[in-house]
Amino acid sequence: MTVRNAGLMHQVRMVRLGLGDPAVMLAQFRLSPVLVPQWGDEAVWTADEGGLRWVFAFSSEEELAAFVRSKGLSLDGFPYMTVLGSRLLDVAVPGLGVPGGVALDVAGNEPMVFPPVRGIVPDEMALDGPGTAGGVGVG
Repeated sequence: MTVRNAGLMHQVRMVRLGLGDPAVMLAQFRLSPVLVPQWGDEAVWTADEGGLRWVFAFSSEEELAAFVRSKGLSLDGFPYMTVLGSRLLDVAVPGLGVPGGVALDVAGNEPMVFPPVRGIVPDEMALDGPGTAGGVGVG
């Protein structure tokens, strides 16, 4: 399956330029198939940064290949799966067991993060849920 998310990447560019609507970008991400590298037999590739765990996702095979090369690995036979962005936010992030979000195209020129805040992840996983102070937006 070839994944190229032109609509999603247009929304990311618009938000990065300050011209887009983060809610529209989030909706597009939720509807988009993204590539998720696997680590081991069942785990998805994550990284801890800033006290959060980030699930890596990629908008295209080219973006995934750039990430794999940046790690000194070969894409030939590299394990990954294709999932909808909504599945990452609604199932994978809560399954982390720690606060986390999704980092899109982390090795590319237009990375975007979907942090663990209300409206992005389930409320029970959001850092800005009831009884917490503050939060961060998309981006």
